[in-house]
Amino acid sequence: QVQLVESGGGLVQAGGSLRLSCAVSGRTFSTHDMGWFRQTPGKEREFVAAISWLYVTPYYADSAKGRFTISRDNAKNTVYLQMNTLKPEDTAVYYCAATRSQYHSSKLYYDSTYDYWGQGTQVTVSS
Repeated sequence: QVQLVESGGGLVQAGGSLRLSCAVSGRTFSTHDMGWFRQTPGKEREFVAAISWLYVTPYYADSAKGRFTISRDNAKNTVYLQMNTLKPEDTAVYYCAATRSQYHSSKLYYDSTYDYWGQGTQVTVSS
């Protein structure tokens, strides 16, 4: 059983930064593609960023490009999301997700690709 535990959320002013962490346990972390999604009440879960297991290539939603950075530390079984220049519209519950297999990069943008999910961490950006 794979478990994902997010941390690092909180309240920050617009323009500020936060770093989210996602600790993975239960299986060989290095073989998972990893992603971050976010969700606000009444809206569907939205892709934020992903990172492949093999080439460690990052992928970003347009809203995240230039502001967010996804990275992974396989030795620590942890994936990170560094969020800079935060905006009020970034306010959401952020979820970490992992795949059971490796996929073409085009599939990493969809939440249905992922097999395991964390419980989420709240990020609130005040104006």
